[in-house]
Amino acid sequence: MSKKALEAVRAAIESWQPPQVPEDIPQGDMPGDKVWIGPQSVEKAEAAFRLLLPLLRDALEGNGHQRAVVAVSGGSGVGKTCVSALLAYYLNALGVGAYTLSGDNYPLRIPEQNDAERLRIFRLAGVRGMLEDGVYSPEAAEKLKALQEQGLDPDPQQAAGNPWLQSYQAAGRRALSGYLGTEREQEYDALSRVLQDFKNGADTLWLKRLGRDDTALWFEEKDFSGISVVVLEWTHGNSGLFAGVDIPVLLASTPAETRQYRLQRGRDANADTPFITMVLELEQQKLEARAPHAKIILSKSAEPLSLEEYQARMDAGR
Repeated sequence: MSKKALEAVRAAIESWQPPQVPEDIPQGDMPGDKVWIGPQSVEKAEAAFRLLLPLLRDALEGNGHQRAVVAVSGGSGVGKTCVSALLAYYLNALGVGAYTLSGDNYPLRIPEQNDAERLRIFRLAGVRGMLEDGVYSPEAAEKLKALQEQGLDPDPQQAAGNPWLQSYQAAGRRALSGYLGTEREQEYDALSRVLQDFKNGADTLWLKRLGRDDTALWFEEKDFSGISVVVLEWTHGNSGLFAGVDIPVLLASTPAETRQYRLQRGRDANADTPFITMVLELEQQKLEARAPHAKIILSKSAEPLSLEEYQARMDAGR
């Protein structure tokens, strides 16, 4: 199977034409995740696939079991799930067995608990920052409590009338940045083992499944005997904090575009809160810092970008 897969990839480098995509194709393995695949995602996936093929050929040739891992990363709502599903669909249509794996199965906490932990870290560090800067007082604490109850304590605009809030927000952001996308938040070691076992030729793998409540955690045994490529879709797919990725693909979006994607998607009720806006900004900084390690970068309009072009667009979009 693997030799046939490699031959198919080699042949497709010169002759691939995108197949017709049906309305319903297999998507990632995150429980309950179902995303409509629109024309923009198809355009991105086609552009990415053409760039991916020669890199995939090299990765398959370099692995003793002729297996490879592609990671599709980017900001929230940028289209990772759709593009990853399409890449896997295109590969399977070529006769190259592919499986789409969602990294969102590998946080340490369910979403509700993780959201609470993020907020706890931000607020605790913020108050400590006020103490360290000598701006904490009973009056400030009372005003801060009111802002927290309204969910406005991360909003930079609130600091105009409350100068002490600058210390709170700066310290909170630093602490939160030290948590987001790190091993304190994500189960990188477990994901590394899965990817390494896959690349070492394992025929079956136990994959983690994580839902949205504290009873929705289980493992599912999957047959990988006919799979040559795993497509990992995840915000942190290019983080460099776990092993096994051969080809990192970055879907570019500015913070403003990421916010708009989330609002259009409407999957999260609190998509436009000051706290979520801050989280997206911090995640964006991490994505940009790791951009030099991406082998493919695509713009919102599916245009391939050099690192310099990507950085210029990010600077212009702030």
